Amino acid sequence: MKNKFYKYIEQLQDKITSKLEEVDGLAKFHEDLWERPEGGGGRTRAIENGAVFEKGGVNISAVHGELPKAMQAFFQVADSNFFACGLSLVLHPKNPMAPTVHANWRYFEMYDKQGHLIDSWFGGGQDLTPYYLFEEDAIHFHQICKIACDKHNPNFYPDFKKKCDTYFYNAHRKEGRGVGGLFFDYCKATKTMSLEGWFRFVSEIGNSFLEAYIPIIEKRKNQNFTKENRTWQEIRRGRYVEFNLVHDKGTLFGLKTNGRIESILMSLPPTVQWKYNHHPEVGSDEEKLMSVLKNPKEWI
Repeated sequence: MKNKFYKYIEQLQDKITSKLEEVDGLAKFHEDLWERPEGGGGRTRAIENGAVFEKGGVNISAVHGELPKAMQAFFQVADSNFFACGLSLVLHPKNPMAPTVHANWRYFEMYDKQGHLIDSWFGGGQDLTPYYLFEEDAIHFHQICKIACDKHNPNFYPDFKKKCDTYFYNAHRKEGRGVGGLFFDYCKATKTMSLEGWFRFVSEIGNSFLEAYIPIIEKRKNQNFTKENRTWQEIRRGRYVEFNLVHDKGTLFGLKTNGRIESILMSLPPTVQWKYNHHPEVGSDEEKLMSVLKNPKEWI
């Protein structure tokens, strides 16, 4: 399964970066191959200062070795080895009317000291972080998520949508990071769903990503905006940074397993503001966004 999934994410990375370069029309992805001293490595592709994307990355990695003590405590296991592979992407558009998007699809295996497989699971998801709320964009994104989920189980979309709203939440701010999407983790083989079944589901979601995001970015990338719109975008990007450094499990896992720091922090936006005690004007478009972030909506 690990070889099968890694081959899939290699192909998916090629497909996504090719399409994003076409959408941007100016910048190209810079490829960086790297190795992890403890085992494994990855292929980072970053884009910067494009016509559409101010910063972004579409990364794949496959790492293995001894599970660090901190992660052993987290998983409540004794001395163990692990294998983890996945594709992770974040795109920060230049235009404040265009939303940031994040996606991650991953596979994990754990072994005892004799090399016997003791556990394995899939995880991942995709979510949208707008700076200005266009409800039709949120509806479209969620609709594509639901269509992909419904091909496998009618309960997946409502369950994973709720988990996304719960997970991508800045508890210290009492607000969501964005308008959500899907989040799933520890998807293990059961009587009702084999590991192969989970592979088919996760690859379905991965294959749906471009259909979920590209129509939105095409619609918003050339929309007019003001300096004030840009300031608001940078303030909201600050909340994105806060979530990734305080709450995000993927970031924390990477830092605790001696991951490649440039790849881990690739998700952070290039320009950010933190204004003291900032609140949007009553009745403004900015306040409209905040009302949704504080009270997640059922978009479908």
